[in-house]
Amino acid sequence: MAARPILGLLSLIILAGGVLLQFFVVLSGAVNKSPLNEFYFLEVGDLGQMSNTRNPSRWTFFAICGVDSKGLNSDCGAPVPALPFDPPRNFGTTLNVPEGFIGTRQYYYLSRCMFAFFLISLLFSVAGLFTGLLAVCSRLAGYLSGLTVAAALFFQALAASLMMAWTIQGRNTFRGEGHSAKLGVKSYAFAWTTVACFLLSTILFCCGGRDSTGGVRRKRSTRSARSHRSRGSFLDTESQGRVKDDYS
Repeated sequence: MAARPILGLLSLIILAGGVLLQFFVVLSGAVNKSPLNEFYFLEVGDLGQMSNTRNPSRWTFFAICGVDSKGLNSDCGAPVPALPFDPPRNFGTTLNVPEGFIGTRQYYYLSRCMFAFFLISLLFSVAGLFTGLLAVCSRLAGYLSGLTVAAALFFQALAASLMMAWTIQGRNTFRGEGHSAKLGVKSYAFAWTTVACFLLSTILFCCGGRDSTGGVRRKRSTRSARSHRSRGSFLDTESQGRVKDDYS
């Protein structure tokens, strides 16, 4: 029984850490202040004479930003919900845009789905924080929290995988046309660390939900069965002795 509050509290701490990392990624581009101005998914430079571009340009969660002298996001555009990665659409032109981005909707749908899965995961993880408060003292709440965080884990893993898909393919396409491009290491690290936090939290919530009194109950039932057998054998022996006395 004493292990349940400890496991519940540890699960909450790890879950809260994962939720915090989520917010760093999700708020990039919407809040252009330190440390949120360090996070981006993909940076592309050497864009030449493309119109309506920042050179270099960074794709964040809510906006396309430029880069200042310190290597931080700056001059971000207006926040756009579910901002797609679609260079012809983002730049408003196909001039000097790599051929791999023209006539395809692949990157558009990958990035839009990533956006949705990040938000769904955030919703479940925040809900897990509230149910996790009850997991400290309730076995049922422990299992419920484990289920909720498992859902957050599922969608977070999907979002991180989709993020890898469009950013790596997009980087390679830009590089193939002679542009410089690099991935946002911090966004990668935080996204996958969140997956690890949610996995650990799910396991700990479920461990805390296990009935720790089950072993005691089984021991008691075993002792009771043994005592009944002992009494039965004693009665059988006594009755056999009486029968022998009667015949003698």
